[in-house]
Amino acid sequence: MKDSGINFRHLYYFWVVAKEGGITRAATRLGLAIQTVSTQLGLLEQALGKSLFTQQGRRLVLTEAGRTALSYADQIFLLGEQMQDALGQAETTRTRLTVGISDSLPKPTAFRLLEATMHLAPPVRLVCNEGPFDALLTDLALHKLDLVLTDRPVRSGTPLRVFSHLLLESPTIVVGAAPLAQAYAGDFPRSLDRAPFLLPTRNNVLRGKIDEWFDHHNVRPDVVGEFDDNALLGTFGRRGAGLFFASSMAAADMKKQFGATLVGEVPQLREQCYAISNERKIAHPAVEAIMSAGHQGVLDPA
Repeated sequence: MKDSGINFRHLYYFWVVAKEGGITRAATRLGLAIQTVSTQLGLLEQALGKSLFTQQGRRLVLTEAGRTALSYADQIFLLGEQMQDALGQAETTRTRLTVGISDSLPKPTAFRLLEATMHLAPPVRLVCNEGPFDALLTDLALHKLDLVLTDRPVRSGTPLRVFSHLLLESPTIVVGAAPLAQAYAGDFPRSLDRAPFLLPTRNNVLRGKIDEWFDHHNVRPDVVGEFDDNALLGTFGRRGAGLFFASSMAAADMKKQFGATLVGEVPQLREQCYAISNERKIAHPAVEAIMSAGHQGVLDPA
């Protein structure tokens, strides 16, 4: 195999300098002298024939070559960390599954999908990270995640090599705390005019469909609040702050746990759940279980 000419210890020092934002902080993290880190960084630049940093005032800023090198270093050292995790898991009986959950995805839907992994053999150790859609996709592309569960597919033309798998679609319903729901249940949906509503923010896939549905029925809601986080929206709704839209799959859970009452059904609006993976073909047994749970309809309302 051709020698790359790269000293990976020097590359690691570069990676730490880039992450820490400067040589002094990197030296502290590494437990080395500042001069040592600076010298090793210079040797890496000499080997690559490229300047990786430029000085702007008192700050070190990555050059274009530095940004390219950092993207590869991220993958190299992340894989190293994953290798250590995998070797550690080899001594346990559980298979690790790291899942990113979009903050806009209803949590009951996420739970029901992930529940499919709880009775596998060998058993699964779940690690769940919640966050914004774009941030989760980046982590998936860097192999920090095995899978992302979200309410939307990957946009066409994305440079990331990730793939969307539609797991399920579900009609939506309008619900609210019992006293509020009862006040607006009659003559649905005209009864919703001027009703207090809690809505997802406009970067949510469902929001545009909701606005169109309101316009179609000539309903002008009193928007009490808008939320990025679906769980926070639901919490406000269950405390009586306003009516809100929810997946019909969650109806039984919300009625049982929080007393949320059905106001009306909106079959025209359908929530979707996607699994986003690094590969077109799914190999991880726990991911296969999640995909099967969605496709076989185990998430139908109880």
